[in-house]
Amino acid sequence: MANIKSAEKRIQIAERNRLRNKSYKSAVKTLTKSYLAAVEAYVAEPNDESKQAVAVKMSAAYSKIDKAVKRGVYHKNTGANKKSGIAKTYKAKVEPYNG
Repeated sequence: MANIKSAEKRIQIAERNRLRNKSYKSAVKTLTKSYLAAVEAYVAEPNDESKQAVAVKMSAAYSKIDKAVKRGVYHKNTGANKKSGIAKTYKAKVEPYNG
């Protein structure tokens, strides 16, 4: 355990930041999984309502990823890679049904 006051404060700050980062990362994972479930539901039964659900889930996931990048939880390239993976999934599974 730290004996110096500033070191004790840094430990407290690091723990606070760790918990904040953990909540953002967890939220991104949860939103991504719900988005993937919405995509699978749309692929199983393509209709306008389920397509709208996919768009809403995608928007929510993008928003949370952007906020995490803005807050410094993710590096900007990591955020871009996560958004790219979401878009790639959409293009691979949903786009064939739009034609």
